[in-house]
Amino acid sequence: MWFFELINSRSIAQALFVLSIVAALGMGLGNLKFRGIGLGIAGVLFAGIAFGHFGISIDHGILEFVREFGLVVFVFTIGMEVGPGFFASLRRQGLQLNILAASIVFLGAALTLMMSFVLDIDMAAAVGIFTGATTNTPSLGAAGEALRSLSEVESTRYSLPGLGYAVAYPFGVIGIIITMLAMRWIFRINLAAEAKSYQQEQKGLHKPLQRLTVQVSNRNLDGLTIDEIPGTKQLNVVISRVKRKQQGEIQTAHSATPIHLDDELLVVGTAEDLGQFQIIVGEPSTTDLLEAAGAVKFRRAMVTNQSALAKTFNELGLSSHYGVTVTRVKRAGIEMTAGADLKLQFGDIVQIVGDEKGLEGATNVLGDSLKELDRTHFVTIFIGIAMGVILGSYGLQLDAMPAPLKLGLAGGPLLVAILLSSFGHLGPLVLHMPSNANTALREMGIVLFLACVGLKAGENFIETLVRGDGLMWMAAGIVITVTPLIIAAIVARAVFKMNFLAICGLLSGSMTDPPALVFAHSIANSDAPSVAYAAVYPLTMILRILLAQIMILFFVI
Repeated sequence: MWFFELINSRSIAQALFVLSIVAALGMGLGNLKFRGIGLGIAGVLFAGIAFGHFGISIDHGILEFVREFGLVVFVFTIGMEVGPGFFASLRRQGLQLNILAASIVFLGAALTLMMSFVLDIDMAAAVGIFTGATTNTPSLGAAGEALRSLSEVESTRYSLPGLGYAVAYPFGVIGIIITMLAMRWIFRINLAAEAKSYQQEQKGLHKPLQRLTVQVSNRNLDGLTIDEIPGTKQLNVVISRVKRKQQGEIQTAHSATPIHLDDELLVVGTAEDLGQFQIIVGEPSTTDLLEAAGAVKFRRAMVTNQSALAKTFNELGLSSHYGVTVTRVKRAGIEMTAGADLKLQFGDIVQIVGDEKGLEGATNVLGDSLKELDRTHFVTIFIGIAMGVILGSYGLQLDAMPAPLKLGLAGGPLLVAILLSSFGHLGPLVLHMPSNANTALREMGIVLFLACVGLKAGENFIETLVRGDGLMWMAAGIVITVTPLIIAAIVARAVFKMNFLAICGLLSGSMTDPPALVFAHSIANSDAPSVAYAAVYPLTMILRILLAQIMILFFVI
């Protein structure tokens, strides 16, 4: 029958059919939940294992290509998502979170080596257990790539990392959640109090911008220009409007605009900076210059023109050419005053003040195109992937290693994506992908990768689990999952007095596990877990990729 001929062939059509069915069944399996916990995208892995167990596979060459391509797409889109806020999150959170996350990674690697030697587990399988116990798929790809680079290794061992990953993965997801619940019980955590405490901490870190109307009463300032007012630049405030006392008219404020006694100024800045500015200039006024009649208006415009990228407002000449003043910029959800040295990035939201004609001209310079914002710039993405492949292929040869240490197809594209997306562009080329497109491509990549890993591992999975050392591997995976998490969580809470919600994000990010992050969100209505997750995710991802390779290269032979 033609259908069975399709299934048993090794054609491209057969590969597409098998991968599609594995993906569809696996995602359906992942959506099944027990008390709110499910396999998620890892369901594809187990669907692939089931197909592989019953002898349904695809051509080896196609499988290798699809697996690596899926991995590259997955890690590159991850890098694009976390890159824009990566360096900002490091500045906000400091080194404390990343030191704790790195300790979780290194302790897990140390336990992996110990389990391998004490329990006599093949190192290729032990590294797979390490990647599964820590739910880190890219490190599994890096381990497999490193294993295949060793000419002395028999091809029969190539599937061992995938087997170890599959055995350890289920408890890897559950173990993080169990640790969170255990920490909540041990320290008698009040979630509402933790959320309130976190909000208060954030207010101290991210002071919101406010506006204040100040009446000029300092006689020493009479006749000076706005640019000549002492302390204005140091206080990081922006004067957007001036109301003349004599004429009663409202003007757009520029650096060369003169001020006089009894003029009223509308100023934007933090509460602290506004208070200092008021002391210098005069007295607060109850007049709301936003509501006052006049030709001065304000508008918000998005930066979407390539010609505006990486330029300051002075370089764009918005004030001199169009008579407008920029008061604030919103980037990655954070508002900031429009400082003179602030360089624009794609997607920034700029608030400008001026007359209608000037606002229109400035908006045209910035772009403000929703169509452009929704566009995926594939040219830059493919260039970025190519750069990532080049970086990942560069090998650092150490005397103690039989093969060079590489970032590989998991680490290279990830690092390039983080760097490029943090800058927002590559020369004149914009590196931007809408969040819905990023999510779709990322899920497609991980589905393809896990389907191929499952098909390869499925040939020996059941035999390993039931008749071989599968139960011992599973026990080793539980130790590797739970031990580092509990130690780091206790240190974070007892020693560093860290907020429990931030600890949940730390644990999820150190294991690069989105389901655990979702669970953390479900128990507390706060963005604290996401902030900590984003702060540690890139570093721990790269560390896991490198450590998986190091263990393979040092200890497999």
